Amino acid sequence: MDWKEILRRRLATPSTSPHKKKSEQELKDEEMDLFTKYYSEWKGGRKNTNEFYKTIPRFYYRLPAEDEVLLQKLREESRAVFLQRKSRELLDNEELQNLWFLLDKHQTPPMIGEEAMINYENFLKVGEKAGPKCKQFFTAKVFAKLLHTDSYGRISIMQFFNYVMRKGDSFSFCFNSLSENKEFGSLLL
Repeated sequence: MDWKEILRRRLATPSTSPHKKKSEQELKDEEMDLFTKYYSEWKGGRKNTNEFYKTIPRFYYRLPAEDEVLLQKLREESRAVFLQRKSRELLDNEELQNLWFLLDKHQTPPMIGEEAMINYENFLKVGEKAGPKCKQFFTAKVFAKLLHTDSYGRISIMQFFNYVMRKGDSFSFCFNSLSENKEFGSLLL
């Protein structure tokens, strides 16, 4: 039997003793008690067994005070390590030239005007040959972002290369901001 139906029947049945008429407030209180009871029983049947969801992880740590020298040094060191790791992920000039050479070598005919194009198969081949730093750019998601209205299902090599350059530029901009602005850097670390 449904808990809503039980609740309706209970509220619809008249009181057995005439001298014990319940007021509106008592009826509402009783209705709320029954609702809470049945709702908690219903909710209790779907208990979350994963303990991880019972606590919310901490995502903000306050900035260390000026007198907390050790915490400030730790924060500076962690920022430096983070920035070094991110800067190693950036493509240098030689890697960018190699990427352009590989893209040009694997272009897919026919060209649209003077625009070189590449299909998905060749895109993946270039991704394998380009190296581990470039792997993040050779995904189906990136290809789909750049795929517009080509009847052969290709993307422009120039647009892809500009995409890679923009991603590197946006990080280098963020990198410069982090190294200059310690207040902003604390939000990321």
